[in-house]
Amino acid sequence: MSIYTLIILLIGIGILVYSLVYTLFIGKERKAVKGDIDAELPDNVQKHAYIRNPIFLTYAICFGILLVMITYFALTWTW
Repeated sequence: MSIYTLIILLIGIGILVYSLVYTLFIGKERKAVKGDIDAELPDNVQKHAYIRNPIFLTYAICFGILLVMITYFALTWTW
């Protein structure tokens, strides 16, 4: 395994651990709130509903990385 692969693997694991801890923290916070009423969304999120949505951000980042990889391999691949 090359050093670059190892670095990317460690970054990915770090992101996964951070996401898990953050999700557990938010889950515990939500359990502490009593009642069935949802909290209001902040004004910035309401104004930019699509830009601030993490699902859309994930898809945009994924497709951006995919396009960069396709371009890179298309230009460097020896046929």
